[in-house]
Amino acid sequence: MNNTFGNLFKLTTFGESHGIAIGGIIDGCPAGIALNFNKIQSELDRRKPGQSKITTQRREADKVVFLSGIFEGKTTGTPISFQIQNTNQKSKDYTHNNAVFRPSHADFTYQKKYGIRDFRGGGRSSARETANWVVAGAVAKQVLNHLVNTIKINAYTSSVGSIYLVKPYQDLDFSKVESNIVRCPDTSIAEEMISLIGSIRKEGNTIGGTVTCIAKNVPIGLGEPIFNKLQAQLAKAMFSINAVKGFEYGAGFCSTSMKGSDHNDLFNADGTTKTNLSGGIQGGISNGMDIYFRVAFKPVATIMQEQQTIDKDGNITTLKGKGRHDPCVVPRAVPIVEALTALVLLDFLLLDKVRKF
Repeated sequence: MNNTFGNLFKLTTFGESHGIAIGGIIDGCPAGIALNFNKIQSELDRRKPGQSKITTQRREADKVVFLSGIFEGKTTGTPISFQIQNTNQKSKDYTHNNAVFRPSHADFTYQKKYGIRDFRGGGRSSARETANWVVAGAVAKQVLNHLVNTIKINAYTSSVGSIYLVKPYQDLDFSKVESNIVRCPDTSIAEEMISLIGSIRKEGNTIGGTVTCIAKNVPIGLGEPIFNKLQAQLAKAMFSINAVKGFEYGAGFCSTSMKGSDHNDLFNADGTTKTNLSGGIQGGISNGMDIYFRVAFKPVATIMQEQQTIDKDGNITTLKGKGRHDPCVVPRAVPIVEALTALVLLDFLLLDKVRKF
C-alpha cells in the first residue's frame, strides 16, 4: 500500500478512522522556517467534522500535536512528525457492516485486494485520512510563503447539485469564502446551496458538487513537459481525495467545442497572455498566469435509505446506512483541495531549485 505523497517534500501518513490516532511524517521540509501553529490549526478546523448543520455530526477536536522536526518554533530540516487523536468514534454504528459491503464504497475492493478490512468507518479508506493532508498542506503553505511570498491559493464551493456559481473567479471576493457554512463566496448562491443540502439530508440522501481552486502568482517554469506535467500532478493529487470523480483545468471540457482560433491564448509583449484558457499551464509547465481548475465530487455513498447489496458470501441482502455522515462533502473538501495544491506546488518549486542549483 502506497502511503507516501511527493518527491522532495514528502508526506507519509498513518491511521484509521476509528483507530487511536491518525498522523503523518513530513520529510524534505527546508530548515529554519518559522511556523505559525495557530494558522495550521485554523486550516485543520476548516476541515474538521461537526462544524455545521450541513456536515457530519461526529465531534472531533482535531488538535494536531507535533512530535519532531521543530525546535523553538522553526523547522530543523529533519522529519516533522505529527499526530491527531481520534476521540469521538462510535464504532458500534458500523457493526452491521462487518459481513456486508456498502454500495459504492471501498469495502468490496479492499476486502478482495487485502483479504481483511477495518469495517469501522471505512478504516484506512475513510476521508478521515484527509486531516493529515490538511496539516501537511498548512505547513507547505507557510514554506511557500517563505520561498515565494506572492503565491496565493484559494478554493471555494462552485456548485452543489444543480446550483452553480457562474461568476468568473476574477469577480469574486475570496474573503467571503469563510463567511458561510457552504464556503461559497456569493452569499445569495450560498443560501440556495445550504437549503438544498438541508432538504437532501431530510430525505436521508446525499448530493455532490464542485470545488474550484485558483493559484495566483505561481512562478514560470514549474512542471515537466512529459510524465511529470504540473496539471497531471495536480490531477493526481485531487483524484486522491475520497469521492472525487473529475478534474479539469483552464477551459477544460468546454474547449472541446471551441475552435483553435478561439482557444489559443495570444501573447502580450511581456510574456503574459491576453486570455487564460490554458489555465496557467502550457506544455505541462506553469506560464505565470493564474492556475485555475475545478474538481468534481460525487454524492457521499452512505445514505440513510435501504439499498440492495451483497454479503461476504455473495448472497443478495439489503443495507441501510447508520451513523454520522456528510450529506454533501464539498464544503469540507475546500481546505483539502487547497492543501494538496500547496503540496504539489511546493514539491515542484523545490525540484526546480535543486535542478537550477
